[in-house]
Amino acid sequence: MVRRFYGLPSLTALATFEASARHGNFTLAAAELNVTTGAVSRQIKSIEQELGVALFLRTGKGVMLTAPAEDLYRALATGFARASEVVNSIKQGNSARNVTIACSDVFGTMWLIPRMPDFWRRFTDISVDHLIGDNFKTFRPSQLELRIRYGSGKWIDEAAEFLFDDCLYPVCSPGFAERHAGASAADLADLPLLNVEWVEPGWTGWEEVLARGGVPYHAASGRRFGKFSVALQAAMADQGLVVGWHRMVGPLVEKGDLVRFTELVVPDPGAYYLTWNSTRALPAAALSLRDWIRMLAEEERRTPMPLARPFS
Repeated sequence: MVRRFYGLPSLTALATFEASARHGNFTLAAAELNVTTGAVSRQIKSIEQELGVALFLRTGKGVMLTAPAEDLYRALATGFARASEVVNSIKQGNSARNVTIACSDVFGTMWLIPRMPDFWRRFTDISVDHLIGDNFKTFRPSQLELRIRYGSGKWIDEAAEFLFDDCLYPVCSPGFAERHAGASAADLADLPLLNVEWVEPGWTGWEEVLARGGVPYHAASGRRFGKFSVALQAAMADQGLVVGWHRMVGPLVEKGDLVRFTELVVPDPGAYYLTWNSTRALPAAALSLRDWIRMLAEEERRTPMPLARPFS
């Protein structure tokens, strides 16, 4: 019997493990691989028996990787991503000038896409694909070259370059502001607040904004939305107040679609970063897009922001 050259478990089992680790859920992995959940469990069990260690801890919401499994997943994800790059390169040919960038719905809609015409004028030979979504776990590393992310700037296996910071303030429709004329920051918790939930863990909501602004807060009922862009639409439709990121909502305030409500302004605890996989080199098209975004970010940093003005 000929032994496997690399001494690895079967590729089917490894692919099943990688999908399960990426999703943190056997059912989702089964759906991606078009097999049953039982088949996924059997493949995982076969690897665990071969390695002699447990790879997953079962939880009520799915599965979690054990320490040895973290190392295996990192190696497989990197290898599969690189293999995907090579396959795509072979399919497209060496002359392909294509780059894929991922960002959140609100960043794409309100910051990146309105500026893209300038990129098209400068780089007529480059094709850019946009992956837009608020859950980065749904993006496979092999699908993209660049990301624009909001947060602390620290992500596993990603090089992160600071783009710009931001500040936060309440915004609403002109009609809402007129009806509540004279209200102060101290009154915010008693007004209709539009909450954005079910997004990335680092998202800054009303509770944190009011706490940072020194405004008394109490748990209040309010409408909840899974996307910031939808919450903005609700605010413009006269339905309440939403936390506004100045870099994103500034143009809407300038147009008069939204107005700032009270003088409360607090620094954003997070920032925007341009990231890419630190384990592989960027192709020429991605480097062009990266340099262009760097230029825009430098211009953005030179634009003055409202000064932080907590409640007093």
